[in-house]
Amino acid sequence: MAQYCSLALYLLGMIAFGVWGARRIKNTADYLVAGRNLGGTLYAGTMVAVVLGGASAVGGIGLGYTYGISGFWLVTAIGVGVLVLSLAFAPALQRLRIFTVSQMLTLRYGTESTQASSLIMLAYTLMLAATSSGAYASVFVVLFGWDRWLSILVGGAVVLVYATVGGMWSITLADMAQFVIMTIGIFALMLPISLSQAGGWSGLQGRLDSEFFDIGGMGLQSIITYFVIYTLGLLIGQDIWQRVFTAKTPGVARLGGTAAGVYCILFGVAGAIIGMAAAVLLPGIEVRDDVFASVALEVLPVGIGGIALAAGVAAMMSTASGGLIAAATVVQADVIPLLKGMSEKRGPRKLSPMEVVKVADASAARAEQAEEDININRRWVLIFGVIVLFIAMAVPDVVAALTIAYDILVGGLLVAIIGGLVWKRGTGAGATWAMIVGTLGTLITMGILEIQAENRFDGVFANEPIYVGLILSAIVYIVVSLATKPTDPEVLAAWIKRTKEGAPSLEQVEEDARGIEEKIAKEA
Repeated sequence: MAQYCSLALYLLGMIAFGVWGARRIKNTADYLVAGRNLGGTLYAGTMVAVVLGGASAVGGIGLGYTYGISGFWLVTAIGVGVLVLSLAFAPALQRLRIFTVSQMLTLRYGTESTQASSLIMLAYTLMLAATSSGAYASVFVVLFGWDRWLSILVGGAVVLVYATVGGMWSITLADMAQFVIMTIGIFALMLPISLSQAGGWSGLQGRLDSEFFDIGGMGLQSIITYFVIYTLGLLIGQDIWQRVFTAKTPGVARLGGTAAGVYCILFGVAGAIIGMAAAVLLPGIEVRDDVFASVALEVLPVGIGGIALAAGVAAMMSTASGGLIAAATVVQADVIPLLKGMSEKRGPRKLSPMEVVKVADASAARAEQAEEDININRRWVLIFGVIVLFIAMAVPDVVAALTIAYDILVGGLLVAIIGGLVWKRGTGAGATWAMIVGTLGTLITMGILEIQAENRFDGVFANEPIYVGLILSAIVYIVVSLATKPTDPEVLAAWIKRTKEGAPSLEQVEEDARGIEEKIAKEA
């Protein structure tokens, strides 16, 4: 009964954060990126909450149960991704004052052709939210004995309320509470209690095989896979970048993100040790994803187990809400303009690369101040929330769908995005063709392996598709970039200045936009 009460109070608290956050919403920037005003503590907490989902809390402990200390590699790969992003790229990204990855590509290359990346990013964010919804539903199934569909609906309703009503401010406040609950649940409760009952570290050494203490016990191939998928995926995911955009200053983005990355690595070590203790205390668990809930219910004292379960649900819900608002942001800022541009007839004058940048600048700046778009964004969050619930209920293996999305994200988009950040000679044509070829290479390889596989989804879960996509994408990006005209010097100069000094003022952006609009009107 105490477990039920703890979890129920947690869910009610999340709804309260939705109402609280709604009071701080005055414009689109408040709703989508928390007003770009988060300090170090809030920023680190929300970054931890969004990257540590069900794979970290439930999956990490399950890996520790199966493989021992080497189970920490999964969450460590996530932590390394956060560290690399924070130290190498986050300060520059924070200065851009944009909302999406696709907007960054437009500003860097001076072409709208890269907006096609938004379709892949939309699929990725939806699958991320659906997978997290299925993960927290599994906890409700174990705890309450509910059907899976009912568990998804109840948990999803809570996420929908606080994400829709309060946007990123509510999500940030909820993430901070979830961060505290995760920290208490894992580090203050599950780790010390389970380890103590297993006889401490010496007890583990005396009762577990030596393989459990081999840091490479799960195999080099699996470890490499975690870094390829999670570390590289974290560098370019819309849900992660959107958290970077909430930072108040470049320093907050760097230092807060670094703290979050270190926390993730420690979280991974703690999860692996909890899993090892569970292997001593609860041998014979057949499904490793059940280890987390089993420890909470059977090892921890009554009442405390509810807090631990809430910690797991917190990790999953924060990832689900992050995926939802990321999907809404991408569709409003990128997908709808892309579809409108494809459906409308082109005018008599084609914009120059620098004019493309200025138009994109104006669009982002105007959206930042807009008050009328708040309800539009709320509607998109609500719509995608409902879609995600149906996906989670209808598709039994959303992990397969997420794997496909992650493979395309990394295999198709990574080179074009990171290349734009680190290589000045990269061009818009090179980025566009790299995305096309990388995506097709990933999908075709996946399809071939799936046809050849003996069991369903063996091809989907193979490592080869993402490697093929990455290699082809890198080759095409370099070759096409070198074979085409360099990025317009004015565009590149504006990009470098922006990443070092920040975005131009709203007044300058508006003046530039009016000049372009007047030229178009005269030539029409």
